[in-house]
Amino acid sequence: MSEFLIALTEYTFLQNAVIACLLASIGCGVIGSYVVVKKISFLTGGIAHSVLAGMGMAYFYNASPIMGAMIAALVSSILIGWINLRWKEHEDILIAAFWSAGMAIGIIFLSRTPGYNVDLMSYLFGNILLITGNDLLLMLLLDILVLTVVLICYKLFLLSIFDEEFARLHGINTEFFYILLLCLISITIVILIQLVGLILVIALLTLPAAIANQYVTSLYKMFILSSIICGVISISGVAISYAPDLPTGSVIVLLACASYFISVFLKQFSSQKASG
Repeated sequence: MSEFLIALTEYTFLQNAVIACLLASIGCGVIGSYVVVKKISFLTGGIAHSVLAGMGMAYFYNASPIMGAMIAALVSSILIGWINLRWKEHEDILIAAFWSAGMAIGIIFLSRTPGYNVDLMSYLFGNILLITGNDLLLMLLLDILVLTVVLICYKLFLLSIFDEEFARLHGINTEFFYILLLCLISITIVILIQLVGLILVIALLTLPAAIANQYVTSLYKMFILSSIICGVISISGVAISYAPDLPTGSVIVLLACASYFISVFLKQFSSQKASG
């Protein structure tokens, strides 16, 4: 740990990594809370994995992979949301098909890309140590966008999630806010891609919020606690992986998993102790 702290004062790439952790934890904490409360992690997985189609196309046409990811994420969030609203009976199969098709399309385009760009691995599995100042600026702008929409629509989201029937009776277009929420999830996925990669993004999006959900009952408090937990886990992952040169994204996700299981155990133990 001391080696990491010394390096942190000397190397810009480590400073960028820590800032990226803090920026990612904001969107992750807020939007992850909605994912956990709404119980839509499977839908979120469908959105995340379909992003590979956009990234593969972007590489093939020599465009920005992040821009391709953003477009694919937004398109897939709208389509998956529509599927979920219209074809509820076949929801799991359709989303699984969408999930698989997105990855298959991405792989096909990548296989046809001349001089296949190995940088794609950093998007699949994350490489937070390669984050640049421009990446941080993009993350900041996306965070601002997410937080602005959440602040403006907070009460409407709240009604749509916790009392959909009441919201509908009062003229609130719950379907619109549902799709909007999925779009915010897609933006957050793009924020997290460089932190832990496309493959591992669901764990970081859901586990800190799931931990926070065990200790608070207010959604607003859940936003704050989840963001703090995500930030602590992410920065700790960077610190632990630095000296032994381990894959940072994988270490972050393992820490998130371990933290969740420990939290569940402690919560269960304290409940049994109180009842006994």
